[in-house]
Amino acid sequence: MGQKVNPLGIRLGITRDWTSRWYAGKRQFPVHVNTDFRVREFLKRRLAEASVSRILIERAAKKVNITIQTARPGIVIGKKGEDIEKLRQETAALLGMPMNDVRLNIAEIRKPELDAQLVGDSIAQQIEKRVMFRRAMKRAVMSTMRSGALGVKVRVSGRLNGSEIARTEWYREGRIPLHTFRADIDYGLSEAHTTYGVIGVKVWIFKGEVFDKSELAQQAGEAEAAAAPSTPLAPAAPPPVTPPAPEVAPRSDLMA
Repeated sequence: MGQKVNPLGIRLGITRDWTSRWYAGKRQFPVHVNTDFRVREFLKRRLAEASVSRILIERAAKKVNITIQTARPGIVIGKKGEDIEKLRQETAALLGMPMNDVRLNIAEIRKPELDAQLVGDSIAQQIEKRVMFRRAMKRAVMSTMRSGALGVKVRVSGRLNGSEIARTEWYREGRIPLHTFRADIDYGLSEAHTTYGVIGVKVWIFKGEVFDKSELAQQAGEAEAAAAPSTPLAPAAPPPVTPPAPEVAPRSDLMA
């Protein structure tokens, strides 16, 4: 009946990890969830130009470690680290904690074309700049597949090109096995705020299947066994060695 599930949430604990990692009791749990949400909204708003994909929050021993995954770490850090220190101070004030207990880590995304959130943000920014949505979608699909993805699907919904009736259009290349739990599928949702309304952008990127180490080792062993010959070959006989000819000493009577 068309029930949908988030591709990231259904794979938690299987191939993906939580973006917030901490443990709390019944009283502190809703407080921490609300604080994490406010911190993420604040950082994404402040770092709107830095291509931030994901923000990981980890709490341990009354300290908070925040990892910002971005494609432009230089914008986040700033000159001589001035911007990151100011951002750390504001984040500590939002958390209500001392500055020494808050740590900001910057993780660089090497291939932004393989990050679904960054691809969705790029398409949304192009639509806001009045670029034709079909051109933006096709360009994103081509660049993602060229970067090594096994499949990509892009879907936009809303008043496309300012039409009176909202509709949905999508492009897909490769395969997107949403029902396979071990499939490494990245999902991103972004919004383009235009003069005629909000246009939603969804991106799915399939990067391959994730296996356990034991299963990978077993598959490697089976592949080696299949590649090896069934009957071992006998070692080749060494070539015959011919002894050197004996040296003959010259006779003195013949030379005379």
